[in-house]
Amino acid sequence: MRDWFKSNRGFLLFLLCFGFFRTAIADWNPIPSGSMRPNLLEGDVVFVNRVAYDFKLPLSDHVLATLADPQRGDIVTFSSPKDGTRLIKRIVAVAGDTVEMRHERLFVNGEEAQYDAKEQVDEPIAGLGAVKAVRLTESLGQAQRRVQWLEGVKARNSFAPLKVPAGQVLVLGDNRDDSADSRYFGFVPRERLIGRAVRVLVSADIKGDWAPRLERFGMALR
Repeated sequence: MRDWFKSNRGFLLFLLCFGFFRTAIADWNPIPSGSMRPNLLEGDVVFVNRVAYDFKLPLSDHVLATLADPQRGDIVTFSSPKDGTRLIKRIVAVAGDTVEMRHERLFVNGEEAQYDAKEQVDEPIAGLGAVKAVRLTESLGQAQRRVQWLEGVKARNSFAPLKVPAGQVLVLGDNRDDSADSRYFGFVPRERLIGRAVRVLVSADIKGDWAPRLERFGMALR
């Protein structure tokens, strides 16, 4: 056994370094659902910067060093406060913010988001087939992103003003009527944030013929 370890120490060292890199520095995350459409599609694989906010003890939520604060508009991966499932959503409010939603329209600290560049499309929804959807550019402060609303799909499209507690964030999916997010499981503690999604690494049409979507390779996220 000692001889085996000696002859394979280079490979074992590589595995150790690779494991440390994936659990502490950077990772990749496949997108399995449509909750972030139209910005992230099923079959995208995104690069996740695990040290965007904190440096953690590998394989744990224990923070060793605080590096930066989460920002509104960041797309983040995190462990769900409900059941620990890894999810990917967008931060729309940070600690100290007051946020509310009135019939799909977002308000942060009393400022109403503006919506324009309306586009109507057909969206595939599991169990429902094609559903009419409306896509708009949501602008709030300096941040802009495309969001999507689904016609005839019931979701929590309104909630009363909430103040985000210290050390927590509020997240929403860009596909507002097809996303399990803070409207359903509440605020996300900072220590549950895994990292910030930076760009799409690769992408394939997993709902169709698995053809690569070359135009999405390396696409920066915003």
